[in-house]
Amino acid sequence: MTGAEGKERLILKSEEAFQTLMNLITSIPPRKRKESIITDERDKNFRDVLMHLYEWHSMLERWYREGMDGDEPSMPAPGYQWRDIGALNQKIWDDYQEVPLNKAIKKVTKSHTRVMDLINRHSTEEIMTKKYVKWTKTSHLYSYFAANTYKHYEWAMRKCEKMASEMEGQP
Repeated sequence: MTGAEGKERLILKSEEAFQTLMNLITSIPPRKRKESIITDERDKNFRDVLMHLYEWHSMLERWYREGMDGDEPSMPAPGYQWRDIGALNQKIWDDYQEVPLNKAIKKVTKSHTRVMDLINRHSTEEIMTKKYVKWTKTSHLYSYFAANTYKHYEWAMRKCEKMASEMEGQP
């Protein structure tokens, strides 16, 4: 894949995956959308998944802002290391239990737009070249953007498809 294909692919896959996810959620009758499924997993409803995406968008925006300002971003979050990802994700879940679904949809839609704006600010070379920006260390912006857009949206789709399937089976 060339650099140009990489940036174009990133934008296309991110927009398509986000729209597919939102279409799935809005295809569920409004009264059922807010329901939770019975599961031992962390995420029990669409809100949980959307707020997870929103918070990871927010963390990416912070990494980006701090990194582009010349600072070393605290990744994944202050007080957490990558090995603590389970605890961090549980904290995210705990923090957003009072957010209604309609607000979660608005928040994640806005954060998606902001992340896509970050992607569009950069040339193909800036996105696709490893070590182009110092804060990505040995990686490139593409890996950070992809992980927090289309790759995360694909994970969310799998979760939401399972939830939708279970909701259809409930009275």
